[in-house]
Amino acid sequence: MITSSMNCLLTRNDESWLWHRRLAHIHIHNLNRIASKELVVGLPKLKLERDKLCEACQKGKQIKSTSKPLNVISTSKPLELLHIDLFGPSRTMSLGGNYYGLVIVDDYSRFTWTFFIATKDETYHVFKRFVKVVHNEKDCSISSIKSDNEREFQNEKFDRFCSKLGIKHNFSALRTPQQNGLVERKNRSLKEFARTMLNETELPKYFWADAVSTACYVLNRVLIRPILKKTPHELFKGRKPNVSHLKVFGCKCFILNNGKDNLGKFDSKSDKGIFLGYSLHGHAYRAFNKRTMLVEKSIHIAFDETNQNMQENPKTGTDDEFPNITS
Repeated sequence: MITSSMNCLLTRNDESWLWHRRLAHIHIHNLNRIASKELVVGLPKLKLERDKLCEACQKGKQIKSTSKPLNVISTSKPLELLHIDLFGPSRTMSLGGNYYGLVIVDDYSRFTWTFFIATKDETYHVFKRFVKVVHNEKDCSISSIKSDNEREFQNEKFDRFCSKLGIKHNFSALRTPQQNGLVERKNRSLKEFARTMLNETELPKYFWADAVSTACYVLNRVLIRPILKKTPHELFKGRKPNVSHLKVFGCKCFILNNGKDNLGKFDSKSDKGIFLGYSLHGHAYRAFNKRTMLVEKSIHIAFDETNQNMQENPKTGTDDEFPNITS
């Protein structure tokens, strides 16, 4: 118990810090609240000022610093800053034999690109091709990129390529993924949407890359960029997106056998298939043909989007086992 003589030796704030320690290092806000509202008996009416750090609290309760979202637009045009990240490896190999997904997000428009690779070593070559394509499309150069410190981004070839094109490469701090949180959050969204679509259709997990690609294609056209109140597609492409052609991922479809095989007079003119998404290199749909076991691109496809008995399972075996499928 503190005597009156001891109280004289303590300043008001010293006494507050003493009660902070007595109350099991309670948070300053809570201590001030119970003291000001007199919610307990025996606690003097005091106010603890945050004029110093409590070393015990730092050692026992310190957490990572948070990165609060900014209510401002940090860039003024597309390609001024790109956020890049790699997710994987997936436990299941995709149809194309890939285990990783490379995600690139434009800071200004939030337009997103996804690429799928078998090993991390392919990251540099994929990014190099992407830069050439996007430079030709927008007729302007990438100013800077931001990534984490993983070896697929921080290496001599990557640095040399960026230096040659005058691209500034910024890195997030070690073990601080929130500094590149924009693309980290995009990764999470893409995987959540893909997981949802696969679960609805009960398709095998080796369709995960097709689901992620479709999710990216759709989100570019339907999400709204905060503050600017426009879709990523409109901000990057300069025109409003058309969504009338969108179909339910994984739905049953019928692919016209357009002269590929020598059909008899009474043979079926179409093959059953599974809708897998949209071609990124032309106006066409991508579908898995169950008869030929191939992924085909065509505009001559009829869709059955009813939710009843959505799919007959196209595989025979575990998710890690599938026929020799090519696209």
